[in-house]
Amino acid sequence: MVTGELRAQVDKVWDAFWSGGIANPVEVIEQITYLLFIKRLDELQTLAERRSAR
Repeated sequence: MVTGELRAQVDKVWDAFWSGGIANPVEVIEQITYLLFIKRLDELQTLAERRSAR
């Protein structure tokens, strides 16, 4: 069971999607998946840029 601070963070993200017009839980999970994927790509690119700068 999710409680405390983690629950508050999940609720905050859910509210952001809800206020943005996405109410279907499957769509919310899909959008979160896209965001996590893009974040990981950005982290990998930043790491590659730092390595090449050395």
